[in-house]
Amino acid sequence: MAGWFSLPMVKADEEEELVDPQETLREKCQAKEHIKSLYDNYQECNDRVNGKSKTTETCVEELFDFVAELDHCVAHSLFSKLK
Repeated sequence: MAGWFSLPMVKADEEEELVDPQETLREKCQAKEHIKSLYDNYQECNDRVNGKSKTTETCVEELFDFVAELDHCVAHSLFSKLK
C-alpha cells in the first residue's frame, strides 16, 4: 500500500529566478500617493506611541487602514498574474 499515494511535485527551471507577483504588486501599490499617506500615518502613530513611556494608545486602526488599502490595490491585478 505504500506506493499508491504521492504528493505532486513542481519543478522549476534552475536558471529561472522565481519572483512572487504579490511582492512586485505591493511595491507598485505602495508608491501610490493615497497608500503612501496611510503608511505615513501609521509611522507617525508608531513614533508617537514609542515616544511615550506610558500610554494606552495603539496603532492598530492605522495599520489596518494601510494593510486593507494595500491588499485592495494588489487584489485588482494579482490573480491575473497567477498561472
